[in-house]
Amino acid sequence: MKNAEIKGLTIAELKEKIGSEQEALRKMKFARQVSAIENPMRLRENRRLIARLKTELTAKERQK
Repeated sequence: MKNAEIKGLTIAELKEKIGSEQEALRKMKFARQVSAIENPMRLRENRRLIARLKTELTAKERQK
């Protein structure tokens, strides 16, 4: 997701997206432990996306 797309999300959408991305990251980590995964860089991308989402969520909550 681009930063512009993240900024356009509401607080509820951000929380939902964070939850789904964390679940996806958890599944990828498990898959990596069981066997080799296709693209290991997806782990880094997913962690960074979660961080960007959390940063935007914090910023929006502080504005209220």
